[in-house]
Amino acid sequence: VHLVESVGGLVQAGGSLRLSCAATGNLFSITVIAWYRQTPGKERELVASINRSGSTVYPVAVKGRFTISSDAGNMVSLQRDSLNPEDGDIYFCKAEPVWPNDSDSWGRGSQVTVAS
Repeated sequence: VHLVESVGGLVQAGGSLRLSCAATGNLFSITVIAWYRQTPGKERELVASINRSGSTVYPVAVKGRFTISSDAGNMVSLQRDSLNPEDGDIYFCKAEPVWPNDSDSWGRGSQVTVAS
């Protein structure tokens, strides 16, 4: 499985952000796709995840601020409205495998900077 995130770039505070994660390869081996964010020097933290049935999970800390969605194909998107500077981070998508012995797949990340 290969994951590629869309380019984030520079966004104005108060604006909206929509990131996409395109998955290629053996899509049937994926059970969950998740979005993470990471501030340099800190661990990655979960933002949202979605499974093959469309069920979503949001950590309490971010619930209501981000929306994850998937299309019928190979794309999973992350939406955030009313951006603030603290939303600036590197955003990664991750594919979790159906089989527990397989490894997770990660994209290379997308840098998002929010200008105040």
